[in-house]
Amino acid sequence: MEIFLIKLLQFILSISLLVLLHEGGHMLAAKLFGVRVDKFFVFFDVSVGKWRGKLFSFKPKTGDTEYGIGWLPLGGYCKIAGMIDESMDTEQMKQEPQPWEFRTKPAWQRLIIMVGGVTVNFLLALFIYSMIMYHWGENYVGMSNMTEGMKFNTEAKKFGFQDKDILVGTNIRPFRDFNIDVYRDLSEAQYADVVRGGKKVRVALPGGINLLDMLQTTPKFVEPFIPAIVDTVFRRVPVTEDGNVTVVAPACQIGLAKGDTIRSINGKNVGSYNEFMDEIGRVEDQMTAAKTHKDSIELRRVTLIVAKAGGTVVDTLQTTLTPNLKLGFAVPSIAKMYATKSTHVTYGFLESFPAGVKYGWNVLSGYVSDMKYVFTADGAKSLGGFGSIGNLFPASWDWYMFWRMTAFLSIILAFMNILPIPALDGGHVIFLLYEIITRRKPSEKFMIRAEYAGIIILILLMVVANLNDVLRWIGVM
Repeated sequence: MEIFLIKLLQFILSISLLVLLHEGGHMLAAKLFGVRVDKFFVFFDVSVGKWRGKLFSFKPKTGDTEYGIGWLPLGGYCKIAGMIDESMDTEQMKQEPQPWEFRTKPAWQRLIIMVGGVTVNFLLALFIYSMIMYHWGENYVGMSNMTEGMKFNTEAKKFGFQDKDILVGTNIRPFRDFNIDVYRDLSEAQYADVVRGGKKVRVALPGGINLLDMLQTTPKFVEPFIPAIVDTVFRRVPVTEDGNVTVVAPACQIGLAKGDTIRSINGKNVGSYNEFMDEIGRVEDQMTAAKTHKDSIELRRVTLIVAKAGGTVVDTLQTTLTPNLKLGFAVPSIAKMYATKSTHVTYGFLESFPAGVKYGWNVLSGYVSDMKYVFTADGAKSLGGFGSIGNLFPASWDWYMFWRMTAFLSIILAFMNILPIPALDGGHVIFLLYEIITRRKPSEKFMIRAEYAGIIILILLMVVANLNDVLRWIGVM
């Protein structure tokens, strides 16, 4: 429960901040051009019976804007007078247009008001990334320094890759460190350069590998090669998502110790931790077919061949994995494996801004390029709702990760809002551009219908995304 609450708190704090500043961008732009803002709410104040849905609200005596917090945590809104928006306040639109209303302002002013939120979110992300660079700098392990090389799956080996190859780049660009861009570049590249046996070797690629397949296939197309050497043995391990229920770790029960090397599991030789986890994945697949508790226990029983640390002794150990298929040990992280070869870059205050802008732009371009997969069957299945977003946050409070996730979500919020869907900022922008180009304003009836259509589309997308979360949680996906 504690882990759940920590993630939930981070999620709410992050989203609240982003929504507050996004809607603040609209409000400031509106007030700049003399447009009245009736309401400014974090979360939606949806009425429930006679209750107006407000957890808190106030209205300054000298102002026109009511500020408040609603009960429904699905975002927030800024109600701008004389504008057809998600509030669907058609009564106001029936009145005689007023000089302080949105609809009476020139199209270029209305356009600036509509892009105000997206602009704030994008600039906020760049600012956060810049401050991360300034405060924490960058830590990474260069690809050329990963002397253990990579572990490739069967599909990758068909192209000519070999286990332990050290990836150094593609025809697109050289690799700095191992991140999502490695997969993106490999999916589009015509060739990849690797170091094999101390010599540079070029591997031809088709230039059109499906990125989702590379990431979702088990094992993945490529991962850093991690030896199956025990670094830490846990005394107890959680068996529930919230971490409140724990059991004695099987690894602890059978005497697994730091420095031990796992040679095989259930008769299958493993030359790396990657291969060990592949075998655990096979057990997980088999578990879906288990019909009884006895079948489940039988599948969870494993036999390990272990070379003990500091000697030539080889033991055969038998144990039963936890219900969530944990053995209860950890191998060295990439950072620990290459601790002496890692790179730390520090930035001065002014230096941090170009570094942050570059990093943020790379995140945005990568996210945009991945959007084409959303319109595929596998892409639709990969959509995630509030649960998926919340799980992106760490299980313990970490300001570095919190701000990184907030910056990432700010970029996503900016991009999603600028999509040309009615009810989103991008939909309004499209209609305003049409008005500027044609000098004809869409009718209010059309705008209302478009708004309803946009709301329906957004609700359907939200239902699909959150349904995916539920299906993943119950093990269907």
